[in-house]
Amino acid sequence: MDRLDRKLTTKEYVFLASMLFGMFFGAGNVIFPVHMGQLAGGNLWPAAIGFCITGAGLPLLGVAAMGVSKSEGLFDMSSKVGKAFGYFFTCALYLTIGPLFAIPRTATVSYQVGVASFVPEDKQSLILFLFSLLFFCAVLFFALRPSNILTWIGKILNPIFLIFLGILLVAIIVKPMGPVTGLAPTGDYATKSFATGLLEGYNTMDGLAALAFGIILIEQIRRMGVKSPTGLTSTTIKAGVLSVVLMAVIYGLLTYAGAQSINVMAPTEEGGSAFNAIARHYFGTFGSVLMGMMITFACLKTAIGLVQSCGETFSEMFPGTLKYKPYAIGFTVFSFALANMGLERIITFAVPVLVLLYPMSFVLVILCLAGRTFGYEKKVFATAMAFTAVSAVCDMVRALPADVQEILPGWNTVNELYAMIPLSSFGMGWMIPAAVGTAAGLVWLALAGGRSVKQA
Repeated sequence: MDRLDRKLTTKEYVFLASMLFGMFFGAGNVIFPVHMGQLAGGNLWPAAIGFCITGAGLPLLGVAAMGVSKSEGLFDMSSKVGKAFGYFFTCALYLTIGPLFAIPRTATVSYQVGVASFVPEDKQSLILFLFSLLFFCAVLFFALRPSNILTWIGKILNPIFLIFLGILLVAIIVKPMGPVTGLAPTGDYATKSFATGLLEGYNTMDGLAALAFGIILIEQIRRMGVKSPTGLTSTTIKAGVLSVVLMAVIYGLLTYAGAQSINVMAPTEEGGSAFNAIARHYFGTFGSVLMGMMITFACLKTAIGLVQSCGETFSEMFPGTLKYKPYAIGFTVFSFALANMGLERIITFAVPVLVLLYPMSFVLVILCLAGRTFGYEKKVFATAMAFTAVSAVCDMVRALPADVQEILPGWNTVNELYAMIPLSSFGMGWMIPAAVGTAAGLVWLALAGGRSVKQA
């Protein structure tokens, strides 16, 4: 750290980690490992380790990459490929995991898990409207006070969420539902539990969230008196490590809870129903209320983080348009409307865009972490991203509805060729093209005479 930087206390590092954890850890992070535990049975620990490597490890890499490359945010990182790519990638990522997908879904998930079961069928639409109105009013209240984000999420909302979750986890540990040893795993967890858990953690898409939330973490660290690039890098990585360690511990306990539940119930189709049943097993109707409050707080803090990160990014990226507050209000109002009007159709097309963005995000993170070795030269970034983009587009088309795929000329032939690439059946066919593209960029750089333009 620079000697002019203020030295943060242990308590401040904990609050920073709590803020980052709070933004990462939404409803899906609770539900996914529970369902995985039910399916993994006695093989839960290899599955949990695999899940933690990608579900917690990738977010840490994203946070670390932003710090190591001394980037101000996602736009700064992605512009290392090129300015045009920076604008495209940043807008696509923030809009997709923000107002077009994740933000409205935080309200609908909270409602479906915590409220819907208590509401008559003919009143569902009205109560959803009222619930989401209150939900987004709370989101906007907190988001319009960005300088207090550490207090809102790190010191208030996340501790409340952890208290609710802790009550249930303590009950599970103190009074287990039954042994997990000998429980028969199902599906791929029977033969390749570690690899399957690895893919499940990858599918949480928290690697994208790390890039989105990085701007909030860096800005908050600056407000605490750490200004130098070295200090920002060090503090960012330390807060990220603390955050993902907490995530990994909770992932392990939730997987354990899911595996235990097989002793008292049949496996469910998704983790939300399983977690609700576990809560009811221990606390009856109060358990459903407890879970509803926990999921609502989990979604609320994620929504606040997304609105703030989207607002700050767009106001900085397009300084001649609007300031932060109009963007925050606009994103919140749009998300409220979408939560009540056709969200499911939007999700149908939002998920393929996420599938497109994830490989490019991962490659961008790895290049930023290793960038010092080649001077952050654009030749390497550009060729690696070009090769990655081709395979990412194939994965995106595969994720589109079947009726859309059918109207794309030549898609069947392209799909057959793409299926020949190793790991493509797992949605990870981009890995080999990305490696080839990176190697090609390094060769091009060497032939051009080394680092022609040192970026960082």
